[in-house]
Amino acid sequence: MDWRIGGMQTAYLADLRQLYLNSRAQTFTWLDVSTFKLDDFDKATQDEELLVAILGNKPIGFVSWWPPDNFIHNLYIDPRFCRQGIGKALLTRCLEKLDRPATLKCLQQNTNAVSFYQTQGWVIKEEGTSDEGAYFLLILHE
Repeated sequence: MDWRIGGMQTAYLADLRQLYLNSRAQTFTWLDVSTFKLDDFDKATQDEELLVAILGNKPIGFVSWWPPDNFIHNLYIDPRFCRQGIGKALLTRCLEKLDRPATLKCLQQNTNAVSFYQTQGWVIKEEGTSDEGAYFLLILHE
């Protein structure tokens, strides 16, 4: 599979909205997914930096972050392309643009994601609660 990572382009917007919706609906099964909307992507990434994984001309994943706080806000992969190194590649490229320490929040019930981040060197700094459930605040020092 010949995918690449590039910057955000307006042409990707419709596909990224759908990817974000589908991925969340399949992952966050403990939430009321009927409340998820296509424009949630716009709200979740507003004013953030983005990198997009592209296969052909179609987005298959993305990462977004808030540079002033070195905070990674979103990392989503099209469920059909999980476990193929795309998430790790997006995370690595994003981290090249951030100072340390970098942080992110991950819902505790999203055990696959928590495990993924921990295998990448992230450690749990603290716990909290959001409208979507309990989360871990993870930190990366190196």
